Amino acid sequence: MGRRIMTQWHAPEPEELIYVVGDIHGSIEKLSALLDRIDDDILRNPDTSGKVVFVGDYIDRGEASADVLRFLAQVTVDYPDRLVGLIGNHERMLLDFLSDPTGSAKRWIRYGGLQTLASFGVGAGLTTDTRNAGDLLDAAGDLMDAMGQELVDWMTNLPLSWSSGTLWVVHAGADPAVAMDLQQPKTLLWGTEAFLQEERHDGQWVAFGHQPFETPFAEAGRIAVDTGAVYGGLLTAARIDPEGDVSFISV
Repeated sequence: MGRRIMTQWHAPEPEELIYVVGDIHGSIEKLSALLDRIDDDILRNPDTSGKVVFVGDYIDRGEASADVLRFLAQVTVDYPDRLVGLIGNHERMLLDFLSDPTGSAKRWIRYGGLQTLASFGVGAGLTTDTRNAGDLLDAAGDLMDAMGQELVDWMTNLPLSWSSGTLWVVHAGADPAVAMDLQQPKTLLWGTEAFLQEERHDGQWVAFGHQPFETPFAEAGRIAVDTGAVYGGLLTAARIDPEGDVSFISV
């Protein structure tokens, strides 16, 4: 299922067993199967309960975006000690669309928002080229009604990062020249070229999604978990234990 990190880097040292789940994008069946695999793995390790952290991008492009969003909102509230959700750039785009659907936030429609609208049963007349202010305002209002204030509030309050020991989980990456607790929201949500080109020097490991790779990896302080589930690839979780072992579970 994986391998121990063998580089000049010290292995990541979270305080407990952590599972970091990559970008879901409305792939509800793969999410269900992956969580079953994680549960099976936890059962084989009775001395720890394990914590599952989702990197964001629960919606868009996939047909079951509403189902994924509602499910995660429920379970992260019901089991806050075991399940943590972060915000991704696609959740941010949805929230921006609700606030200002006729401004620049209408770009969300072109980045998978149409599928999310459809999954909530609204926005039937929209296309990626829709510019009519009335249609966009109607779509935003209908989406707000379909989601409900509780779900919107849950999404609004999702954190940008989560950490344990020397492990950080973010959506898109982090600036290697900036301390992890001083990262800009835009960097955490949208990434930066420096993240994959330059190494950190503070010994912190960053698990991230956002950018799909054919194969997940853990090297030089980076743990990539987006394997393109919505594009026909696998949905992946990184398994990181306090002893520094990193392995991957994929469905």
